[in-house]
Amino acid sequence: MSEPGPLTAAGGIALYKLGAFGLMAVLAAIVVMAMTLPRTVREFIVAMISTVVSSIAGGAFIVRWFEIAHWVHDDMGMIAIGGIVFVCGLPAWVLVRAGFAWSEAKKDRQLNEIISAVIEAKRRAGL
Repeated sequence: MSEPGPLTAAGGIALYKLGAFGLMAVLAAIVVMAMTLPRTVREFIVAMISTVVSSIAGGAFIVRWFEIAHWVHDDMGMIAIGGIVFVCGLPAWVLVRAGFAWSEAKKDRQLNEIISAVIEAKRRAGL
C-alpha cells in the first residue's frame, strides 16, 4: 500500500474549508430565522435554501470581487472570509419574507393588475 501523500492532505484541508463556509451559511440562516420565525413550512424551506445559497454565492462573489482569496492561507483570514459568507446570507431572508408578504397581499388580484401596479410603482419612483 502506498503512504498518504500531500494530495490527500490537500483534499482534507479543502474539505475542511468548504465545510467551514457551509457552516457559516447555515448559521446565517438560523440567526435570521430566530429573529423572524417563518409562518409556514413552505416559507421556511424557501427561505432556508435562499439564505444558504445567498451566503455561499454572495460570499464567493465578494471574495472574488475584492481579490481576497489569498486570505484562506491564514487562520484569521479564514475567519474573516467566514464572516463575509455569514453576512452575505442575511439579506436573502429579508427579501424572501418581503416577497411572501407581497404575494400574499396580492393573492386576490389578477396577474395583469399586479403587473400594472408594478409598472405604476416604477413610474412613480422614476425608474
